[in-house]
Amino acid sequence: MATTEAIVNQCLDLIIQSETLEESFAGFVLQWDESEVHTIKTYEESMRSLVQQLTATDKLEVGLRQYIDICGNIVSHKQNETLLQMLEFAVTNNLIPAKLVCETILSSEKFHYKNEVFWCNSLSLIRKVIGSVDYKGVRDLLKILFDRVNQIPAKTNVSVLKQLISLYSVFDYIFNRNHCLLPAYLILDEIQKKGKCTHWKFAKLITSFIDSFRPTAQMVSTAGRSKLLPIVGHSSSLNNIWKLDPVTAKFQMRGLLPYNKDLLEPQIGLLRYVLEQPSSRDMITSMLALNSKQKQRNILLEEQLVELIIIAMERSESCGTGGVGGAADLEVTDENGEQGCNPLFFLWQHLSSHLIYFVLFQFASFPHIVLRLHDKLSAKNPQNFPRKSREHLMWILLQFISGSIKKNPLQDFLPIMKLYDLLYHEREALPVPDVSKSSATHSMSASSIWIHLMKKAETDAVSLQRPIPLALKAHIDFLQENLMNNSNLLISGSDYRVALLCNAYSTNQELFARPLSVLVDGVQGGSNRSMAPGSSPMVSSLPTTPLSISILDSLTLHTKMSLIHSIANQIMKLAQTKSSISLAPALVETYSRLLIYTEIESLGIKGFMTDLLNTVWRSQAWGIFHTLLEMYIYRLHHINAHYRIQLLGNLHSLSNVPQTNHVQLHLCMENTALKLIQGLSSTEVLSIPQYSRFQNEPKSLLSTESEELNKVLVLTLARAIHVTGSETLAAQWLKEILTNINQSTSINWSSFTLLCFPNAISEFYQQVPVQKENKAQLRISVEEEYRKWKSMSNENDGSAQLKHFSLPGTPPLFLCLLWKMLLESDRINPIVYKILDRIGARALSTHMRTFADFLVYEFANLVGGQHVNKFIDALNDLIWKYYVITIDRLILCLALRSFEGNEAQVCFFIIHMLLLRPQEFKNRVYEFVKENSPEHWKQSNWHEKHMAFNRKYPEKFYFECLQEVNSQNSQHQYLPFYFSNVCLRFLPVFDIVIHRFLELPSGSMSNIVDQLLDQLGCLYKFHDKPITYLYNTLHYYETKLKDKPLFKRKLVSAVITSFKDIRPKNWALSEAYLNYMQRDDVDWNPGLDYYIQLIGRVVETISGQKNSFPHTDYRFNEFPNASAHALHVTCVELMALPVSPAVVANSLLDVVLIGHKILTRNNIEMWMNAIGVILTALSESYLSVLNDRILEMMESPLLMEANDSPFDLMDFQNSHQEMNEMQCSYLIALTHAVWHNANVGQISLMPQFLKDRVKPVIKTEEQFIFICHIVGPFLQRFFAERTRCVMDVTIELYDMLEIIDKNCDKLRFIDPICDLLYHIKYMFTGDTVKNEVEATIRKLRPNLQMRLRFITHINLDEVSVPS
Repeated sequence: MATTEAIVNQCLDLIIQSETLEESFAGFVLQWDESEVHTIKTYEESMRSLVQQLTATDKLEVGLRQYIDICGNIVSHKQNETLLQMLEFAVTNNLIPAKLVCETILSSEKFHYKNEVFWCNSLSLIRKVIGSVDYKGVRDLLKILFDRVNQIPAKTNVSVLKQLISLYSVFDYIFNRNHCLLPAYLILDEIQKKGKCTHWKFAKLITSFIDSFRPTAQMVSTAGRSKLLPIVGHSSSLNNIWKLDPVTAKFQMRGLLPYNKDLLEPQIGLLRYVLEQPSSRDMITSMLALNSKQKQRNILLEEQLVELIIIAMERSESCGTGGVGGAADLEVTDENGEQGCNPLFFLWQHLSSHLIYFVLFQFASFPHIVLRLHDKLSAKNPQNFPRKSREHLMWILLQFISGSIKKNPLQDFLPIMKLYDLLYHEREALPVPDVSKSSATHSMSASSIWIHLMKKAETDAVSLQRPIPLALKAHIDFLQENLMNNSNLLISGSDYRVALLCNAYSTNQELFARPLSVLVDGVQGGSNRSMAPGSSPMVSSLPTTPLSISILDSLTLHTKMSLIHSIANQIMKLAQTKSSISLAPALVETYSRLLIYTEIESLGIKGFMTDLLNTVWRSQAWGIFHTLLEMYIYRLHHINAHYRIQLLGNLHSLSNVPQTNHVQLHLCMENTALKLIQGLSSTEVLSIPQYSRFQNEPKSLLSTESEELNKVLVLTLARAIHVTGSETLAAQWLKEILTNINQSTSINWSSFTLLCFPNAISEFYQQVPVQKENKAQLRISVEEEYRKWKSMSNENDGSAQLKHFSLPGTPPLFLCLLWKMLLESDRINPIVYKILDRIGARALSTHMRTFADFLVYEFANLVGGQHVNKFIDALNDLIWKYYVITIDRLILCLALRSFEGNEAQVCFFIIHMLLLRPQEFKNRVYEFVKENSPEHWKQSNWHEKHMAFNRKYPEKFYFECLQEVNSQNSQHQYLPFYFSNVCLRFLPVFDIVIHRFLELPSGSMSNIVDQLLDQLGCLYKFHDKPITYLYNTLHYYETKLKDKPLFKRKLVSAVITSFKDIRPKNWALSEAYLNYMQRDDVDWNPGLDYYIQLIGRVVETISGQKNSFPHTDYRFNEFPNASAHALHVTCVELMALPVSPAVVANSLLDVVLIGHKILTRNNIEMWMNAIGVILTALSESYLSVLNDRILEMMESPLLMEANDSPFDLMDFQNSHQEMNEMQCSYLIALTHAVWHNANVGQISLMPQFLKDRVKPVIKTEEQFIFICHIVGPFLQRFFAERTRCVMDVTIELYDMLEIIDKNCDKLRFIDPICDLLYHIKYMFTGDTVKNEVEATIRKLRPNLQMRLRFITHINLDEVSVPS
């Protein structure tokens, strides 16, 4: 059998010899056409035979490679051309695959640009046959071509021009969109990967091709994205849109489109902005995809921390005019002694917290940070040398060093020595600072670091051989002198020596013990402290004055850790030994203040949750447990949601423990659970399924007994779904949790409450069968039980009554009997208290619900209002005279019962009468509000005022009377209460009462709400989240309130003015709205200037240009930072305006669409960003106005008529820079800013908007391009957060393309449109929508079908004019 080589040579010899003979006698041979045709046919038959032989022996590829290698050696142009023509014949007649021929040529060693004949002829062949290659094959060939072209030196001379032209011809043919060899998008992909550095000959071709994709890049780019900033702590701040590449800090753009330069640059400004915001740790972790388990160093984060520290130093240098001792410029207190008035102080504190956290989790390296700081500071001009700010720098370094130097090698801290050489080079000692000021701790931080380093060197037996810097000698001498003479150390706001000694010697246990004991003893006191006996609250004796925030802020990380560890151990010791010694008020208050420091989280809130609380309840130290729960709900701020959810689950578990059936403890636990549920933000509620506690125990958040708590949870779920617009997102787990609630405690709702629920919740409860109670039968049962009571009253010892009415399974009617007892005899039989004791606090809740139903029935059936006062007086006596029930629990129970019609109005009438007619509760409210301040962190005498209030209005429970009946000490004892009282417990109930009033049919009892707000609204002064409450109320009940401008103003006024004595006038509302609050009428329609000023406050706050709101300590604020505060107070004011949502939303949009003429041009994106954040924080009726404006723009002449350059028309960035403003581009940019800030629930409505409103009106190509600009940028977000939406949007785009295809005679921008659709396919949908769009593509005109055929793999011969 002949070899492959022999077979190929035999065929080639025939052609080559014939051609050689002809060339030799070219001047003598007469050409004859028929002879040439015959010759060619002979060659073709020979080629056919060759291919058949090679195919039969499965040697086609080998033979083809040999064939081409021989061709490559032939220098005769004609012979070479003839041989390659035979290959063309083989391809054309389907003897050899075109791709195989092209690949073999391009991979041949002979295919080199210096082999001119073969190179040119081969490329000519490739150009002719490449159309037969499938699109994936063409892409593979393009890769090889780019590899080949990159082998040609850029500096080659004109001798290779012919080769370059041949190659250019092939590229030009492939790039030609009309040939449609493959999707142009794939060509771009290969160019961006391999073809950017090709020979200059191809530069124009490739550049032009890349530029043809700029319209597509524009359609999928968010206008001004690099200038949009998030509100840290707001619901949208953890969205994927803010994520950056953790190495480069660039946006994670999908695809290799030619995006604008600003989108491809590192977003250092965005990262630095977020880093500077308080409470930004979670967002930074999300943005840079930091994983605490991996502990990988992030150089980018490290660099930005250094930059922020340098910026803080520069700000400190420019602050004040002091000399060297610049720490005094950063005093924590103002002239009135109040903390929280210096923003620079909080910036340094924030940076310190960041430094500790990120270095602790090894996201940043401490020695590298110090060396970077040294390099940055070394490069500074000596005239601008940081003398004042060096103390603050050393302070934050001391924070980390003090807590970590023991556990890490000395080598990690030695770079500090370079900072000493640089920053403390004075030849004389610095003066000792004034130790009566907190700034002294900053001034002496460098000396403290030196002492820690020397101690570490001594411990590690390392000789540093460095003398004390002369500048620090006096400081160190002062510390050593005070350490030796420590007998007169005191804790006071005017003596910081204890803090200085603790900071300097915290790593030296022998020397640290004395100053630390001063701190501990100052809040813990001596050992001769016992519980106060009797009926008054059990509180401890001195000390009552906690450590001030100023002192705690002056302590290092290690000192705070040691202090909180000592306090927690003391509490656990008392719990475990069941000691009669109570907790000192100063200790509890100080402990609560220490828990705000996020840098000590492991020993702080984490230790509190996992160790302290568990130890206390396991030890059954219920007094301490009661105190800790009070502290948790009345003192702690900004606790991570997973800790709160964990505590809620623990409380529900503990509520079933028999020992917690103590009336006071049960009340505290229920109140804590109520506050925990109400305190969950809307975003946190929707995140519940992500928490492991919920995943492992889905029922852990539900109460097995309390209908009220479960109802409040449902109301909180409803609010969260409404506020975030996430009804469709939460469907499955929502149904699961509602089902579990109904299984735990079957609950019913009033029809008017169901109307306010989101559809998913409302529909669920409409399907649940409602068991209607027979109120008449209830009355009969009460009468029967009362007759039994009276019949048993003849027995002197009351044993029969005790046995019958406390028997388990007895109908829960006992409170009804007590009320009837009071109505009839105005007194209660003493045996009642024993029965109450037997029933227990937990079961009494069931009695309370029955009592509420009975009360409403009795009041509703009064004839002509008889006996109303008598009924109320009897109720009042139950609460205030006999201490059987508490007013807050009764009101909560009444407010949450599911009454209808007249009974509902009667219920709220009872609430109104209970709260406003008797003086007992009002007197307590007025006294408490008058004498106390909610700013507990600024107080040193809270406990004294608390005790004074409780002495004047003692809070008692029924066992007080039980003790009198028994004439002996009761087994029940009062638990110590340090922070709570009936006024504070009533606040969350008051919130619910207002909401229930709002749900009543329009016009019902509105005057009652006004009276409640007038007389009890002052209590909102103590609301821990007043603005959030207003925001949630106005948002959730927006439909109910749209026609009630007076009530909206009344509610806002009541809450805001309750703070008039403790906060500046401008702390929340604008001057214009404050003036409106003073008016008698509600006829106010503010103009555009008002909205510009209102949005301007938000812009200034986010950008940091100006402090539009008073400085405050955000560690104790309801919001984590100034931007979040600005957002919410602005939303509250906008929702409280006496105009419709449409008017407000249109005015907000007009701030940019019309007001851009007067706004500063260089920060117009900041205004758009502010409007976007605000609009997405408002309800759907506001946000939907943007959709109306989009439709208006679509129907404008600008988009209804043909336009030669729609992409220029819609390019915001260029048109704005060139002052060629177009409303179209401004609307696109504004829409991007709004939807960029939207949460996933809001943005998932986009497909429905396209389907229901856009598709019916779209007619022109310009409109379609406009819509592509609107939705294009959010495809990537849909892909990451809501994949189904990207598919739905894609299908709608194809449907709209079909409409304009039929409606327009000519489509002028087919290529950008097709490029966008291919971008969607390759980046997002793949083949998932192939079946849905194939029918649409087949209906399009031929040139669209040609371009889009690769999406559904339509064959070329199937492309035809649609029928």
